Amino acid sequence: MMSEAQIINPENFGKHRALARKIQEALSELRPYLEADSGNISLVEITDDLVVKVQLHGACVDCSMINMTMKGGVESAIKNVAPEVTAIEAINI
Repeated sequence: MMSEAQIINPENFGKHRALARKIQEALSELRPYLEADSGNISLVEITDDLVVKVQLHGACVDCSMINMTMKGGVESAIKNVAPEVTAIEAINI
């Protein structure tokens, strides 16, 4: 059974809420591709030094292609809408 991604209200990100909104939109565009392979992703945290922390769910956690997905998909999508982000980290891989 696939673990469901939790979409956190951007308002919960305080001073980073506008950035969280942009990142959530980027992740929403990726989500159908991840779900097609029984995976998903959630935005967990944005640190003060603009490191974005995400959590992977379902098949994404153990997928052999996750490094490519993170680099080519997730990082690219986030940096495209939020170039000020300094890094993207998956907290559970």
